[in-house]
Amino acid sequence: MSVAIINYELGNLRSVQNAIEFIGKEAFIAQSPMDLQNASHIILPGVGAFGEGIDILNKQGWSDAIKEHALNKAKPFLGICLGMQLLAKAGTENGDHSGLGLIDGIVNKLETNDKSIHVPHIGWNHVTAKSGSKMYRESKGADYYFVHSYVLKPTNEDIISGTCHHGQDFVASIESENIWGAQFHPEKSQKAGLQLLTNFLKV
Repeated sequence: MSVAIINYELGNLRSVQNAIEFIGKEAFIAQSPMDLQNASHIILPGVGAFGEGIDILNKQGWSDAIKEHALNKAKPFLGICLGMQLLAKAGTENGDHSGLGLIDGIVNKLETNDKSIHVPHIGWNHVTAKSGSKMYRESKGADYYFVHSYVLKPTNEDIISGTCHHGQDFVASIESENIWGAQFHPEKSQKAGLQLLTNFLKV
């Protein structure tokens, strides 16, 4: 097993790598799309804006490589935070942008009418796991660490594996066969986050 963590200049790569290595698995930073050839599992982390993220993925050749390995070769794939959002067909942050299109859905701003609820959503929050989800085996009913202002709304609600509430209910995670996404940061979510990464590596 060898876990590739995609370096597209937007994400805390070392934290993800440390988390994977902490649970006893090999992880490496993929510096070019060709590096994905050697990976058994792929992680797309990310912190930042949707438009900037997809532009970099397209310009550096990551978009085609991700589709090849995640869709055609069906390698286990995990998008984290912005990385999950980029899986969508489209995003509306700072204008309309096309995403990777691995998930049919759109990324919109997290809205709230309660002035006491602040956006961006930063900090620990409870995730309600869907019954039977592979992502949350042995860690149901846990809290995870979030940093985001936008959320993914998939067209097919059957792929939603976890939900959270911050001003409104939103999708905290998705699970579509080999393609997983977490709006929160499992690498910053202590025991529950490490368990989720462990579950991902069992795919």
